[in-house]
Amino acid sequence: MSVQDHPGYRERPQVGMSTKVKAGMVLLGFLAITGALLFTEHRAHVLGLLVWLPLVACPLMHFFMHGGEGHDHGGGRPSDSRSA
Repeated sequence: MSVQDHPGYRERPQVGMSTKVKAGMVLLGFLAITGALLFTEHRAHVLGLLVWLPLVACPLMHFFMHGGEGHDHGGGRPSDSRSA
């Protein structure tokens, strides 16, 4: 007979948050504070790099939006063959 099967055994009611939820909230708070401090201390570096964002974004957009090199523009696609 296990402890749970014993007639006098009662489960403790769950009060409050679990340990995982508390640890997750502490981690989010830590990351928020760390991010704010890093941004305030390195604002000049971060804002200086934003100037290069359009230059980097153009090739990335070209690659991802056009599907890379050798992309077929639909000339040889078979038509939808549904029987009526």
